[in-house]
Amino acid sequence: MNKIIAMVRKELIDAARDKRSVMAGLYYAIGTPLIMCGLFMVLIGQLTSPDDLKITIKNPDKAPDLVRFLSNKGITQGAADGSDAKDLKAIELIISTDYAAQMNQGKSAEITIVADNSEEKLQNSIRRLEKQLQAYSAEMGSLRLIARGIDPRVVQPLKVNVQDKATTDSKGGMILGIAIFTMIYSVFISGMNLAIDTSAGERERNSLALLLSHPLTTRQLVLSKIIAVSLFALLGLVLILLVSKIAYAFVPWQELGFSVNITTEFMLLMLVVGIPVALMAACLQLFVSFMAKTFKEAQSYLTMVLFVPLALSMAASYNIAPDMLQWLPVSGQQQALMDFIKGKDLPMLQLLVSTLGTLAIAILLAFGMERSLRSEKVIFGL
Repeated sequence: MNKIIAMVRKELIDAARDKRSVMAGLYYAIGTPLIMCGLFMVLIGQLTSPDDLKITIKNPDKAPDLVRFLSNKGITQGAADGSDAKDLKAIELIISTDYAAQMNQGKSAEITIVADNSEEKLQNSIRRLEKQLQAYSAEMGSLRLIARGIDPRVVQPLKVNVQDKATTDSKGGMILGIAIFTMIYSVFISGMNLAIDTSAGERERNSLALLLSHPLTTRQLVLSKIIAVSLFALLGLVLILLVSKIAYAFVPWQELGFSVNITTEFMLLMLVVGIPVALMAACLQLFVSFMAKTFKEAQSYLTMVLFVPLALSMAASYNIAPDMLQWLPVSGQQQALMDFIKGKDLPMLQLLVSTLGTLAIAILLAFGMERSLRSEKVIFGL
């Protein structure tokens, strides 16, 4: 045990010397919550207080009531020169010349929207205009029925009532599902540089063979490297949890009718769940790096290998094939964490099976590394 502790200390000191490499792995843990919160704040601002939509309205004098209705909804006629709005020349509303006569006769009045629907930036504006026109049409239809002595409810044979049992915390669980995905993925990102450097990097520097020449068993060497990489992975997890707890509190979630709270209980559970994931991530990254012949080759291989946990985590976030994923490593832990954050009972069996699967994969990879390091081809990269 003393030899393993000494080796872990050596690995951590070597990693701390290369500050740029260490910070490159931790930038994800620090920057991701800040970027996400910034995007959420911009999105909430657009959803709660959309900008006024300036469009071109032809023949507005033929439908003053319609123009007034649109104006109350933030859709107005722009300046004639088009200097006050980017959408003015892009979206055009043409009111037919016989609009008033058709409305007075109880007929369908014709209006035309002229716009390029292939423009992605205009699609939201076009849908917003169509939605308000449909609302005005429904209002006019109800008034026509009332004028004829008919209850407007006669054309609505079904009245659907929806009772939402979701709490403010459970509604925020959808957002936290994405947050949990970034937290789990930080475990793989934070220790990746150290895993490559302590395996393929040491081999290129010819220090791996020197280490094995000491009175140190291959198992002790493998365990020390796994522990060192796992500590860096857990450091990234701790950082992303702390930054998320502070940053998410500044986002005005109440504007959307729910709350997102990263509680101390969730952080502790996340750390407990993150330990086996960190061990598996360390074993996976070290195993792949040892199999690669060069430092750059290890980087390329790990970039492709990390798509597997990324896919599992994303599938759990978007609820793809949940019956199968709830028993697998990474996705099983993530779904259990999502249930916990939504206020549901923690699925202990699911969490236990996925955790045991994670540890089993880590142990198999560790034995694979120990066996491979007995080969001169792996040690010298032949």
